[in-house]
Amino acid sequence: MDEEDVDNQLAIITSGQSSIHPASLVATRSNDGKTIVSFEPNDPDNPYNWSTIYKFCVIGIPALTVVNSTMASGLAAGGSVFSSYFHVTDSAELVLPTSMYLVGYFFGPLLFGPLSEQYGRRWVSLIAFALFTIFTMACALAPNWPALIVFRLLVGIPASCPITVVGGVCADIFATSEARGRAMAIFMASTVFGPLIGPIISGYMAPISWRWAFWIGLIIAGVTWVPLVFVPETYGPVLLKYKAQKLRKETDNPNIVAAIELEKHDIRHIITVVLTRPLRMMFFEPLVLFSCVYLTYVYGVFYMFFQAFPIIYQETYGFTAGQMGLAFLPIGVGAAIAMFIYLGYDIVLRRARAAQKPWATNREMQRLPLACIGGPFIVASLFWTGWTARPSVHWICPVLAGIFYGIGYLLIFMALLNHLVDAYEIFAASAMAAAGTMRSLGGAVLPFAARPLYEKLGVPWACSLLGFLSAVIAVVPFVFIRYGDQIRARSRFCRYLEERRAEAERKKEREAERARRREKAEERSTRRKEKREMEV
Repeated sequence: MDEEDVDNQLAIITSGQSSIHPASLVATRSNDGKTIVSFEPNDPDNPYNWSTIYKFCVIGIPALTVVNSTMASGLAAGGSVFSSYFHVTDSAELVLPTSMYLVGYFFGPLLFGPLSEQYGRRWVSLIAFALFTIFTMACALAPNWPALIVFRLLVGIPASCPITVVGGVCADIFATSEARGRAMAIFMASTVFGPLIGPIISGYMAPISWRWAFWIGLIIAGVTWVPLVFVPETYGPVLLKYKAQKLRKETDNPNIVAAIELEKHDIRHIITVVLTRPLRMMFFEPLVLFSCVYLTYVYGVFYMFFQAFPIIYQETYGFTAGQMGLAFLPIGVGAAIAMFIYLGYDIVLRRARAAQKPWATNREMQRLPLACIGGPFIVASLFWTGWTARPSVHWICPVLAGIFYGIGYLLIFMALLNHLVDAYEIFAASAMAAAGTMRSLGGAVLPFAARPLYEKLGVPWACSLLGFLSAVIAVVPFVFIRYGDQIRARSRFCRYLEERRAEAERKKEREAERARRREKAEERSTRRKEKREMEV
């Protein structure tokens, strides 16, 4: 853990979240005489003070970029089309268009998550989506197989940006964990529906040309640009930097700054501190590490379906490529059900807090019970699929098992990612980057094992093996609930972060008290002045 990194970032965030009196809009730093701007009470520029409707619009538009990103992961699901066009016969090579895209997901979060905490969400997102659009077009125009593989990698790197940054946006604009959790539920649902759309587009465009799947993706990206250019910056420290720049220009005072402008920006600091922050969190924070392990497995199994569904549905039931794509839709139905389960639990939690139930104040109980529920749904779905996918059983039986997978998948993701955002609020984007990086590695690697696994073990036992492994790894949220306090207490990062946050809160309270005293003194002075004028 880099304690200086935590101190700097905490100073930046607390200045960005300040809601003290206008009289203390600037606070002097004793060491160098700089005056640091902060938000006024009810300041309309503070994202926390935006209207609820506007906040969900701000979240909804980046969610469209998430749909673009995740949908593009499934646009190359039709391996047989590439086989006939490029004369590729090796089954492992046919996995590459999807896996290389997810390799891009592995590298992208390490770049975009920390950079969004350094330079803001808006410009990082716009640059990344521009690169995504360009390389999507490059995929459609790929002249040969190696070029397609390279372009899939290059489009995957910027495609990871929305998934990484949107979690940070939720932390930027929602002050309470309840509101942030509801916004994250919408965001996570968009990450599920995207990959389900991709195989459908790929399957039905295949008879025309494999290129048309990418052209459709490019058209959707073009439409997304229309609202995307109007999305505002949400990162408080960057908004304060804009405010400081405006005040410097108006007052001609170079000493007016925002806290983020005082942070180091040299290339050594960027590389050794900012860009390595997700990796440090992944390897030295048990909450991040084991959450990543669980998410990686669930995510990897989901992308194994891209290789397993042709065996299950095309070879067993004679589905066309388009029909096979439609077999993914029940997962989306399950995800929609999971979102309602999440919102229902949110209502139960709020009522328990209002009734002052002891369990409702437990940090682990805010999110993790949903992951405990989601694990058994994943296990049941895999066994259900494995032992009903046979010619003697109607195809609807294994297809409907996808509903259970969708429920479990989204509940686990919503619970664990929300738990990470709540625990590492000031570094939410970096925590999301760590989770995104590791699960993308699973999504890129595990599909290579899908066809050999299903061909050697058969559909029933291949699904059963995945189900048994799912049952073992499902203990992770139960362990977090039981030992969460102890895990945080042994974490240098969490312990130091809590201490610095408490100190920052005490400092803010002292500043607010001084501001109130100044206000009362001003009121008394005004009354005395008015009294003297009346006497005259």
